[in-house]
Amino acid sequence: MNIKSNTTPVHSVSFIIPAMNEEKTLEILFTGIAEQMEKLSCEWEVLFIDDGSTDNTWSEMSRLARLNPGTVRSFRFRRNLGKADALALGYKEATGDVIFTMDADLQDDPNEIPRFLEKIEEGYGIVTGWKQKRYDPWHKVLPSRVFNAVLSKLVGVPLHDHNCGFKAYRKEVVKVLPMYGEMHRMVPSLASFEGYKTAEIVVQHHARRFGVSKYGVKRILCGIFDMTTVSFLKTYRNRPMHFFGRLAMLSGLLSATLWTAALGLTIAGMAAALPAMAGVLFGIAAMLFIGQGLQLEHGVYREMKQGRTLPVDLTEGTLAAPQSYEFDRLKQVA
Repeated sequence: MNIKSNTTPVHSVSFIIPAMNEEKTLEILFTGIAEQMEKLSCEWEVLFIDDGSTDNTWSEMSRLARLNPGTVRSFRFRRNLGKADALALGYKEATGDVIFTMDADLQDDPNEIPRFLEKIEEGYGIVTGWKQKRYDPWHKVLPSRVFNAVLSKLVGVPLHDHNCGFKAYRKEVVKVLPMYGEMHRMVPSLASFEGYKTAEIVVQHHARRFGVSKYGVKRILCGIFDMTTVSFLKTYRNRPMHFFGRLAMLSGLLSATLWTAALGLTIAGMAAALPAMAGVLFGIAAMLFIGQGLQLEHGVYREMKQGRTLPVDLTEGTLAAPQSYEFDRLKQVA
């Protein structure tokens, strides 16, 4: 599907900044954003989202919202839900024509903001940063580089840094993309399925000044699983039976082979219970794969029959009133 690039001017900008235990960085980051936005002739807002912090992050967010009415809004999860849920809430609440995501740890430089907006106005749906020179430990950098290389090859979106949290999107892009789990790292890949193009620019990366990194081994494993999901969606999202049908055929072939072997062993007077049982299991697996494929095909059919929602170009946006919210885990956040 080809979608015409949006080249309309930017009238308003929203910044979504998830944070967990980053009380010392928020005012510095907000000041940096404000200095850049005062040079530009557009409305802007900052949405701070406290992802279950245990320090004074929420108090600092609320203070900034009180001091900057009409510009800062703050939201709070009562426990840690993860970056994807925080971004999903931000995408829902943001009102700007362009939506920035930035990490709260001061490693993203607000001085880069005008360069992102220049690329957006060239017609790109997404502009992502590339931390060419990184100030992170090797055990974070090396897995990231491997992940980026493999993901770029699998989904056909050649980026050096899919993981970079410093990104800018046109509003309609984030409104049509699902956001759950760890999928925030997959946004350029998911957006490419809808026909949006991503530009990558080299950005200044700073060493962490406060707090500790939230990166761990768990994130590597999640990245592998998410990469598998996106790779599947790229090829089979509109034809899932082509994937599950192949698995069913393979399982059926193995089942038939094992049953043939069991029959031969029985004729020869030898024990055939093991291959016979394995044949039964592969036969059941074949039927389950067929059932799964048919179920997913039915879902695709219903989506197409009801009419698929396509992103549209936006030319203007308005900013909502300042507010501070507390969100319970049971409330909808996406």
